[in-house]
Amino acid sequence: MLVADSSYPLANILWTMFVFFGWVLFIWLLVLVYTDLFRREDIGGWGKFGWVLLTLLLPFIGVFVYLIAQGHKIQERAAVRAAQQRRSADEYIRSVAESAGREDGAAELTKARELLDQGAITQSEYETMKRKAVTG
Repeated sequence: MLVADSSYPLANILWTMFVFFGWVLFIWLLVLVYTDLFRREDIGGWGKFGWVLLTLLLPFIGVFVYLIAQGHKIQERAAVRAAQQRRSADEYIRSVAESAGREDGAAELTKARELLDQGAITQSEYETMKRKAVTG
């Protein structure tokens, strides 16, 4: 039978959980700040160095000052990056779809030509199939 140790009371357990949660939250904020900081293109290396130095020397103050000074722009920069990624993905999908469509059209033309050569279709039917394959 397992008996709970009474030398570590419930209040201490709750305080330990609170401190642990605080450290996890701080590390998450630090990752957020560094991620945004190193993706920024509007400041140079010395500006980034200054922010990193501040967050290393005075961790809590540095993170909170960055969040106060740049917090409203973090979301704007993230939205711009997301829009650029979406445009890039859309362009890629369009290019792949267009090339696939051209390949399908070429395959249809080849098949239509084979059918014409075999005598299975007439010249007018071939022209109709050719027009459909070229126009998509």
